[in-house]
Amino acid sequence: MATIKTYTTKGGQTFYELFILTGRDPLTNQPIKVHRRGFKTKKEATLAASRITLKASEGDLVRGQKKTFAQVYEEWYAGYINTVRESTYARTRGMFDNHILQYFGKRNIQDITAAQLQRAVNLWAKEATRNYKRWFNYVAAVLEYAVRQGYISLNPAKRVLAPKRQDTAGDKPENFWDKAELETFFSYLDPAHEPEKYTLFRVLAFGGLRRGECLALTWNDIDFTAGTIRINKTLTQGVKGRQIVQAPKTKKGRRTVAMDAATMAALKKWRIHQMQKYMAWGINTNQPDQLVFATRFNTHKYLNQPEKWLKQIEDAHSIQHRITVHGFRHSHASALFAAGATIKEVQERLGHEDVQTTLNVYTHVTKNQNEEAVEKLTAYLDF
Repeated sequence: MATIKTYTTKGGQTFYELFILTGRDPLTNQPIKVHRRGFKTKKEATLAASRITLKASEGDLVRGQKKTFAQVYEEWYAGYINTVRESTYARTRGMFDNHILQYFGKRNIQDITAAQLQRAVNLWAKEATRNYKRWFNYVAAVLEYAVRQGYISLNPAKRVLAPKRQDTAGDKPENFWDKAELETFFSYLDPAHEPEKYTLFRVLAFGGLRRGECLALTWNDIDFTAGTIRINKTLTQGVKGRQIVQAPKTKKGRRTVAMDAATMAALKKWRIHQMQKYMAWGINTNQPDQLVFATRFNTHKYLNQPEKWLKQIEDAHSIQHRITVHGFRHSHASALFAAGATIKEVQERLGHEDVQTTLNVYTHVTKNQNEEAVEKLTAYLDF
């Protein structure tokens, strides 16, 4: 039903305006309101109201409706969160809030052009050499949603050329340590005085666990009899940065990793030390679901805690070749290859769903492997 009113301009002229409630958005349940003004007579306003009401009843009003990119994004996001994990849609929200919406948020969805998109992705490629393609792909997804909803007829993102990242000259330090570097690192840790820190890095280096997998471990995941660690969950960030425990991202992520005797011994010593230490604080940690690595308040450690510990050690001992916490996983993979493990064995141990991931990310070789390869080649081509 339409409401028609008069209004007076600053110049003293009188015009008519109309307000129509055409229904509710089926996705958000928000009322769909139409406001038009500038009619010289009430008859003109009445005729316009009739046309708008007819279009609404035929479903054509949506195609003529003005919506900003931010409004369409919210509609798309409401459906998107039902297709991915919380940690994923939380990161996606951050990308839109921090980068995409400030560029496109207030623009009408119908007015966004391929040229504007091209300028944006060119700018992003300079600002964020690693993430710009992901931002652009999300923009394209929202625009494709707008096409399906009838807000626009064509997706302008399909006419954009995404810049290719150019490799820089020179060699970059590899994000992994070889056997000698790992041995040197662990010589800086005293298992008697820092049992938790020593054990955590030992699990990372000798188990190849991801940071979140390591921090989510409970003692019922550790099988001292079989000498294994069961990985079936991971600690990650959810909405508004809160830490949450989720299932592994893929089926392959659920795995049982056989461990070496020294790491299992370190875990056993740490458990005894943990029980004694926390008992003094009035906390009973002799529970099967007790966290292996916990805070003073027996809660999950912050995800950046291992990185802080690593940086402190690297700074204290002036380590020149530095790696990240994820670099221990790379180091583990490199050691497996150096020890003669097959691609399939490495894939299973690291929990990669696709063997191509193992090939792409972890085909590092040590200096010794290069030398051995040359020796084999020289022996074969003996002329």
